[in-house]
Amino acid sequence: MVRIFPYAATQFTSHQVYKRAFPVLFNVPPTVFWVQFIAGSCAGLSAVTLTYPLDAIRARLAFQTQDNRRYKGILHTGQSIFKEEGGIKGLYRGIVPTYLGMIPYAGTSFSVFDFLKRTFLSTIPQYAGREGRGEQLNTGFRLLCGASAGLAAQSLSYPFDVARRRMQLAMMYPETKHLGHGTLDTLKHVYKKDGIVRGLYRGLSINYIRAMPMHALSFTTYEFMCEFLGIPSTMRVPTG
Repeated sequence: MVRIFPYAATQFTSHQVYKRAFPVLFNVPPTVFWVQFIAGSCAGLSAVTLTYPLDAIRARLAFQTQDNRRYKGILHTGQSIFKEEGGIKGLYRGIVPTYLGMIPYAGTSFSVFDFLKRTFLSTIPQYAGREGRGEQLNTGFRLLCGASAGLAAQSLSYPFDVARRRMQLAMMYPETKHLGHGTLDTLKHVYKKDGIVRGLYRGLSINYIRAMPMHALSFTTYEFMCEFLGIPSTMRVPTG
């Protein structure tokens, strides 16, 4: 929870900035898919750069067991990593696969949501649009678009998520420290040991169960809060 507040705030706020700036910078319409993809990717990269140490701490706390407790809390975990694993380098271990995964993950997430939103509102506005607000999705279709965006994003970026977790947790035990020093080496090790399905995509099905409702609620809540606070959403689809 400490991580998600600054992460989500930075991601959605920076996405507004990038989505308004890039069409002007590249002199293209704001609805061009690759512009939306780049804006989403940059928003994800901005958010993860700010909050990555908290993600590393979360992974350590979640992984330790009752019988093998090394860390006592958020601050103690951060201090231990900083002191024992090379300072800032330790807190940002695994950032490279995170960046590599975040580009397709956030880019796909935002662009697919926007694409589906425009498609539904232009083809079936009588079902997808809100009564009296034809430029906005109703809640059901917002949830559907968000869940679909999460499904697509996870499918493209999951191997990098596996590498990130391996690298974040590698330094906890001597026998796994060799997995904490390189993205390519980690991906190669996972592939050679377990293959694609049982290695690089291990746990994808359960991650779908987590990611789809998370994205559905995230996008829906974002648009609802924009309306509630009177803030123009960059995901609004013009009509007429």
